[in-house]
Amino acid sequence: MSVHLQGSLFDQADRPQLGPLAGLRRTVLGDGAWIDLLPGWLSGADDLFAELVKAVPWQAEQWQMYDRMVAVPRLLAHYGAEDTLPDPVLHEARESLSCHYADELGESFTTAGLCYYRDGRDSVAWHGDLSGRSRYQDTMVAILSLGAPRDLLLRPRGGGDIVRRPLGHGDLIVMGGSCQRTWQHAIPKTAHAKGPRISVQYRPRGVH
Repeated sequence: MSVHLQGSLFDQADRPQLGPLAGLRRTVLGDGAWIDLLPGWLSGADDLFAELVKAVPWQAEQWQMYDRMVAVPRLLAHYGAEDTLPDPVLHEARESLSCHYADELGESFTTAGLCYYRDGRDSVAWHGDLSGRSRYQDTMVAILSLGAPRDLLLRPRGGGDIVRRPLGHGDLIVMGGSCQRTWQHAIPKTAHAKGPRISVQYRPRGVH
């Protein structure tokens, strides 16, 4: 799979390496929802991006839309609690997040879902992760972003002012509290030239 990523001038680590989580900054969204943001948590993220493009068994999926099947506009991969993640630093990230949020979350992050946005045409529509326990419980979803920056948009469920956070090159965002139930998030399509991006989403057991 051939990709072209314009690397970050500030991401020149010899190998992928996580920084401390002490720099996380929380934004309260309302209705019990919040986000934590830490730019550049992972240094060497562009090298990890290139490795994952080649190493991950990416799947092109389809979904039913009315009377026809349409292609999901991104490639996907999923790693369960017992699966070996495709790079040790991804396991280290999951363990670090589980330790940092242990008191607040009350459990560990166990799974990792990966999305590969090949260019600005790939996207994910407005949604919340509501097919599991997050339908009725507060929880957390942590996203590590690799590759070119893309905007993550958030809005209250039912409409309202949009919160915009550009993510890329090792940035971390954690959506917590009631965020999956009371807010929605999306990665919109863009007509501007955009390089490829991978997001790694860590979730607790039973959250989809």
